[in-house]
Amino acid sequence: MNNMKRLIEPLILILSLGMLLGACNPTITPEPVNDPTATTGLPTPNVNVESAPDVETAARDYLDLWVAEDYPAMYETLSRLTKDAITPDDFEARHRNTAVKLTMQGMQYQVLSSLLSTDAAQVSYQLDYETALVGTITRQSIMHLTLENGAWHVQWADEMMLPELVDGNYLELVIETPARGHIYSSDASDNYPLVAFEDAVTLMVTPGQIEEGTEDRMVTLLATVLSRSEESIRKEYENTADYQYAIIGDITAAEAAEYSDQLSSFSGISMSAFKSRYYYDGGIAPHVTGYVLNVPAERLEYYQRLGYTGDEKIGYSGLEAWGEQYLAGTHGADLYVKDLQGQVLTKIADADAKPAQSIYTTINSQLQYWLQQSMGGYSGAIVVMERDTGKVIAMVSGPGYDPNVFVGPSYTAFSIAEVTQNPFNPMYNRAAQGVYPPGSIFKVVTMAAALETGVFTKDYPYFCDSLWYELDGWVGKDWTYDKGFGASGLLTLQQGLMRSCNPWFWHIAYTLWNDGYRTAIPDVAAGFGLGKPTGIEIPEFEGYINMTPTDVNEYVQMAIGQSTLQNSPLQIANFIAAVGNGGTLYQPTVVERIGLAGNAPVYEFEPVEIGQLPVTSENLAAIQEAMRMVVWDPSGTANFQFKNFAYNIAAKTGTAENPLGASHAWFAGYSDENDPEKPDIAVVVILENAGEGSEMAAPLFRRAISLYFSDMENAGGTMPWEERPYIPAQPEED
Repeated sequence: MNNMKRLIEPLILILSLGMLLGACNPTITPEPVNDPTATTGLPTPNVNVESAPDVETAARDYLDLWVAEDYPAMYETLSRLTKDAITPDDFEARHRNTAVKLTMQGMQYQVLSSLLSTDAAQVSYQLDYETALVGTITRQSIMHLTLENGAWHVQWADEMMLPELVDGNYLELVIETPARGHIYSSDASDNYPLVAFEDAVTLMVTPGQIEEGTEDRMVTLLATVLSRSEESIRKEYENTADYQYAIIGDITAAEAAEYSDQLSSFSGISMSAFKSRYYYDGGIAPHVTGYVLNVPAERLEYYQRLGYTGDEKIGYSGLEAWGEQYLAGTHGADLYVKDLQGQVLTKIADADAKPAQSIYTTINSQLQYWLQQSMGGYSGAIVVMERDTGKVIAMVSGPGYDPNVFVGPSYTAFSIAEVTQNPFNPMYNRAAQGVYPPGSIFKVVTMAAALETGVFTKDYPYFCDSLWYELDGWVGKDWTYDKGFGASGLLTLQQGLMRSCNPWFWHIAYTLWNDGYRTAIPDVAAGFGLGKPTGIEIPEFEGYINMTPTDVNEYVQMAIGQSTLQNSPLQIANFIAAVGNGGTLYQPTVVERIGLAGNAPVYEFEPVEIGQLPVTSENLAAIQEAMRMVVWDPSGTANFQFKNFAYNIAAKTGTAENPLGASHAWFAGYSDENDPEKPDIAVVVILENAGEGSEMAAPLFRRAISLYFSDMENAGGTMPWEERPYIPAQPEED
């Protein structure tokens, strides 16, 4: 401003003088001047004055980048001198290290004041660090800036993060880690644990050390200790080299002590003790509980900023992952500032550890265990759900796996690879994530659509022939045709469901399509909860329904549960339960409560209604009666499996065509015992590539119902693949 004033004042003086002279001689006309180099007056001055940019705006821009943790962009705003002193990687590492030590979850700032000189400035600001362990940490600091090439640049120093970090001081965080919470089953007075921290023992067999004549007795003992079949024990080591050991299974230290003398008497058996997260009985409901792993390297900073040391095991799937915030507890912490010699200068903050909560599941451990033992080597799933609440009391996915493989010290990378790289994908939860064409189970939905449109009634007659010709260019075959049986004949709609007559349901779809009800079937399916998540705590797949079928061919196939339909056993169980309870869809759950033993729970289950079936009570009663006929009428497709059965049930058979192999076997139904001591249940079974639902899946349904209502005393007969209950039949020798 002073320079400009010095330029402008003489100019004003000259112009004023010229104006005065002109005013004194108004009649004088100047002589023309012909010299081309002469000037007629003073040139106009060219004044260019640039003001410095606003320093507080520059400071806020830098702080905004810091809040976003955009360290490369922050580095670009630094002064030349600062960049000479620190590399981009070191700059970012120092910020990340501070964030980790603070367990920073976020940051806010306020610009307080600024001081400005010609080419330098200071900005005072306040930082509020939101941390995972020690609350909010507030500090005030100063940002020094220098003007370079017309822009403010930050002269960075460590104390900009915390004033205490001057002169090379650094942070140290000391963490106290509480013991991880347990996962319990719903049954037994002592709340039988599914998962706990336990002294355990791994049992191993080295084939080359088995003494002659002792193998059979050794296998019998291991089968007894592990509650498994002898065949499964032999398979564990049959391909193991003589000098190598094969892991047979894990037991608690108490169980090992009980059998110690017997186990030690066999030279082929070795034992390895460990104390760790332990999954009982080789994993009861492993797809529900999930498992723990070491913190992955790529997620280390994320967990450290939550207050983990990085050495803990974290929940990686199932309830272990879903309930991490409860099972891990709240870590305690002491945050110190130390000098370069490692001496503590001050404690910035601290917080006490809080014990972990335990999760009490809805899983009945005994029912779950015995159903897991009943799968016979098939891939598939069983879902057992309380009909009137949504509680899942068993969720079986086969093949299963032992979660101890991820925690037992004797398990090798090869052992883990046998699980994680198994072509049968044993870690995949087929009950909630597996989606399949539902086959004839879906006819319940189609019947509901037929009744709700009013086009059909429960007593509407239709002749169920073995072949179906109504759709031009295609001939449909009923299951009776493939079996070599005679046609089912004239059937009402209820009898059509009872006989699972394909032509009846093709006729429904063909008629509805031609009558303009071209989305009636998928609309009702969506109302039954298909094609959408159920809301259960563990991972699930929503499946698929085409809500706008494009042609009658697709519509006809949809009516019998084929076409592009993809539904999970859990979704099927949920709508079957709703049919049985009068029309209410409940949100399925595997969590009963969460809390510390002896304390009020932090969460306790209450049934959550997520919808009502789009079916009138009259039409729903017709469907229920038809499902009872499936089991109790002599012509019902499942009658031969349930003659003289002790419990009142209603059900539907299903056989879903599979273009990649044999058909999937389905069976779904519910109980109607009205026992105040035993809530009624819905049960859904699928066996992949197993054939007929009535032949293969129905026996598992029978077992689930029998075990549940008999308190595990009645196994419900023998499965087609068993020699006796839970013992697979031995293959016939050639």
